[in-house]
Amino acid sequence: MGARKLYAGAKLRELRTRLGLTQRSFAEKLGISLPYLNQMENNHRPVSAAVVLALAHEFGFDVTELSTGEAERLVSDMREALADPVFGEEAPALADLRLVASNAPALARAFLGLHRAYVQAQERLASLDEALGQDGAGLRLSPWEEVRDFFHYCDNYIDAVDRAAERFAGAGDAQSAALAQLEKLGITLRIEDSDTLRSYDAETRVLRISGRVATSTRLFQLLHQIALLTQEPLIEATLDLARFSSDAARAIAKTGLANYFAGAALLPYERFLNAARETRHDLERLAGLFGASIEQVAHRLSTLQRPGAKGVPFFFVRVDQAGTITKRHSATRLQFARYGGACPLWNVHQAFETPGRFLRQLAETPDGVRYLCLARAVTKPGGSFRAPVQRYAIGLGCEIRHAGALVYADDMDLSRRAAFEPIGISCRICERPDCHQRSVPPLERRLTIDPNCRALLPYRVQ
Repeated sequence: MGARKLYAGAKLRELRTRLGLTQRSFAEKLGISLPYLNQMENNHRPVSAAVVLALAHEFGFDVTELSTGEAERLVSDMREALADPVFGEEAPALADLRLVASNAPALARAFLGLHRAYVQAQERLASLDEALGQDGAGLRLSPWEEVRDFFHYCDNYIDAVDRAAERFAGAGDAQSAALAQLEKLGITLRIEDSDTLRSYDAETRVLRISGRVATSTRLFQLLHQIALLTQEPLIEATLDLARFSSDAARAIAKTGLANYFAGAALLPYERFLNAARETRHDLERLAGLFGASIEQVAHRLSTLQRPGAKGVPFFFVRVDQAGTITKRHSATRLQFARYGGACPLWNVHQAFETPGRFLRQLAETPDGVRYLCLARAVTKPGGSFRAPVQRYAIGLGCEIRHAGALVYADDMDLSRRAAFEPIGISCRICERPDCHQRSVPPLERRLTIDPNCRALLPYRVQ
């Protein structure tokens, strides 16, 4: 199969606007005609190899940005939404979805928002007796979903906040910078034996952090509070640009941006990127170098998407013991299910069986893309005998073409096709006809049911 043609009209228009160029002057610099540029910007023609080279040569443009980003995520999200039975059996062709995502992303986002509202309305109707009599029981989009989508479509990289955190950390370590900032602000830090993770009293200017949690968690919470105290204008400006639909969503996003600052200060972009390359992305070594947890390192690796200085594009996911996805991000072509759990064939579920160990998996998705996947169980003790223990599994991975940059690929046979296990995104949109772990039929395929014949599944997928 030949390589898929690259349609990136929105990216071309965005770059031209950023440079302040007219279509005519932009076309001249690229060495093409004005009509040809117009056709590419409107996705009537694919971006040619000559134009890709000219973008890199003339403007230093990171050409990998043309093939990744919002469009692929929109396509994946629309496919999953359209698998809902409410749309019937005839789903739009994949080419049509790509056209909408590239030419009308605002329309695609509006469609996804409408579908979310429908799903939540159905969930609300299912528990109507609980909602009756409650004030404010009207239909609203989930603030958590709205905030998750904000980070999802920002590629989980907020440039202004990331750079501010990097400047804050400076050339030293984050803890020294944080303690110096507290002294400058006249704030007293107290590490206490408490169930409360973090508490700040603005009147007494006392910051209390629990001593029951790991050192990396204490430092993260310290940096989070510093973000709220010193980065208020930047965070508020970012929230204004996001235009959240409710105060609740804005408040959740503010916490998310403070968390983002804390992670970026703990693991400053340039230093962390260089260390990741030098250690060949050895998560345990990186955690030791920066005084961070394995989960913090894995999550940070998935955010290294700074234009002109990108790291290996990773996906990152965290699941609980029920298989529910509690964190997700992908800078790769792999996109996670928005509803339900992750594919049961994925090694992230097996991580609970082998605590403290990294599991490696070579996997292939239905679109033929191959990945190196890592999984590890993460335990967060409560700090006392009766305190509950949180257990998660994290997954991290990249496309197989980047596997050589990871120490985890050593001694693995990447050339043997049989070594790659088939995984999917969601049973509802996965088209594999013979999956032994399928929970529901694929909604985009026809089924044949023979009551006199039973194979692995009670139906055959056509």
